[in-house]
Amino acid sequence: MDGFASALALLPARLRRAAEALGPDSRAICEELRLRRGREATAQLGGCEFGLGTGPVTEGELRTVLETATGASFHASAQQLRRGFLSAPGGVRVGVCGTAVWGENGMESVREVSSLAIRVPRAVPGCADGIWAELTAGGFASALLVAPPGGGKTTLLREIVRRLSREGYRVAVADERGEIADAWTGEPAFDVGPCTDVLTGAPKAQAVGLLLRAMNPQVIAADEIGGEEEAAALLAAASGGVRVLAAAHGERGGSLNGPCRELLRTGVFRRRVWIENRQGIRRYAVEEL
Repeated sequence: MDGFASALALLPARLRRAAEALGPDSRAICEELRLRRGREATAQLGGCEFGLGTGPVTEGELRTVLETATGASFHASAQQLRRGFLSAPGGVRVGVCGTAVWGENGMESVREVSSLAIRVPRAVPGCADGIWAELTAGGFASALLVAPPGGGKTTLLREIVRRLSREGYRVAVADERGEIADAWTGEPAFDVGPCTDVLTGAPKAQAVGLLLRAMNPQVIAADEIGGEEEAAALLAAASGGVRVLAAAHGERGGSLNGPCRELLRTGVFRRRVWIENRQGIRRYAVEEL
């Protein structure tokens, strides 16, 4: 799958032409396309933003992206917008900023949209090669992947799922945003292996419980764990003998969110994988816990 092409497909023609002008090397490392109302569109390359020479992005262009991402059903995507993003075809995630519409249950929608962050999904087969022996020594044990936002957690998690599945593990993926497998139409667009079952669109805490009851997995995988309900669901899975593969925001020398710290304290994870970006190159280190 070409994640850059999937991201381009959301853009109006004028902005698409500007992004298409990026050279092959820049396309290969592009992580995000950023559209800010009244300002030049940018591409995030190696952690830095570079202008695309578009001139000011208009309100109409932002609306076009949202309508394309949602199949012209922007208002029908309110549930996703409560979490500040939209899921689009090809595993693309669109972060949305503007004026929050607040209600009894928190943010209900976004109006007067001011900026969009279009995340470029990317499969990198082989990215786990350097750590595979450590990660699976004595058999795969529950692992937590840690990196700052945009640090490559989903890419590594997807590759570990693919390889475990190819080795015969029954893997169940709680793919709330569709970024891991992109299985919105039923068949994963990303290669996640032959023994992988995917539940797309459900909140992770509920998805984990459903997958445990319905699919009898050996491994449960979930991205960006941060809520207490999510942590409780993973703890329940681990207590029942299921191995857990999860990802969370963080970095060496910093602190993890409370629910992930609790999972570490209770011994759910046997290994932690640190992902670091050094001069645009991602490096992985496995830590035994």
